[in-house]
Amino acid sequence: MNDLQKLFSDFITSSGFSGKLTLDEKLSKHSTFKIGGTTEIFYEPVLFDHLIKTLAFCRSNNIKFYVIGGGSNIVFPDETFHGVTITTTGISAITKTQIDEHRMLVKCESGTTMAAFVQFCTDNELSGAEQFAGLPGTIGGALYMNARCFEKSISELFKSARYLDLDDFTLNEHGYMDRDWDYKVSPFQNSSKIIGNATFELSIEKGKKAQIADACKIFIGERVSKGHFKYPSAGSVFRNNHSFGAPCGKLIDECGLKGTTIGGAQIAPFHGNFIINTGNATAKDVKDLVNLAVNTVREKKGFSLVPEIIFL
Repeated sequence: MNDLQKLFSDFITSSGFSGKLTLDEKLSKHSTFKIGGTTEIFYEPVLFDHLIKTLAFCRSNNIKFYVIGGGSNIVFPDETFHGVTITTTGISAITKTQIDEHRMLVKCESGTTMAAFVQFCTDNELSGAEQFAGLPGTIGGALYMNARCFEKSISELFKSARYLDLDDFTLNEHGYMDRDWDYKVSPFQNSSKIIGNATFELSIEKGKKAQIADACKIFIGERVSKGHFKYPSAGSVFRNNHSFGAPCGKLIDECGLKGTTIGGAQIAPFHGNFIINTGNATAKDVKDLVNLAVNTVREKKGFSLVPEIIFL
């Protein structure tokens, strides 16, 4: 145990925080890409208040940190991270509040998995989240990216969120405003906001649990048929630009890049907008493929691809 690890471990112990603390943890275990080096400290709190106090401790002691969700849109670095990686996955309570006979508010803590959110809605006969069935990751991550599935964005359900502003360590509420959102764009991107919980509005459909469940199965089946779960990946690599007239996957395909391999990473032969880990991919392999796709599509199509995956 090095000095940083002892300092952090002593802080967690003396604070009486619950949650899981591991040292020298492989980040590849916490990424759908199955890529990443080691982090000196990996911590999974179970209360948002403990997360806030942990971040304050890191700040006051000049300790570097990441805050992540389910790691479904992240490429971790190959090198060791000399700091603290904190995941919200242990912060995952879900509650509901009825507005009227037709509408229900569902509040999810940021680490709630999308699977748990969709299942909660199904169990409570609430419709509106079916398109997100099978989507990996957490509520916080989906909201950060304004996840879009089968022509529906998570912002279409969003009502409000509570977040920590790292600039001044204050807790604030952010209500829905149309101008804040766009295709895979949210007000939480490029900001110092750490989402604590989010509230969504769903439709009450009494007696239709089976129909809601069936709809979820259809969307999951679509993902399976498109090869989403064949290999470790982060899903779509680039943001589509609907005004350009062709999705990124089609542009990449037309440039003859499908199946292109660098190291252990490959532009999926079944989907031009997927990069997959064929077994031993590194972050560098993925980044090199991204750059190859960006440069080739720009040269041949005059279009600038914009990555949506995040390289930490």
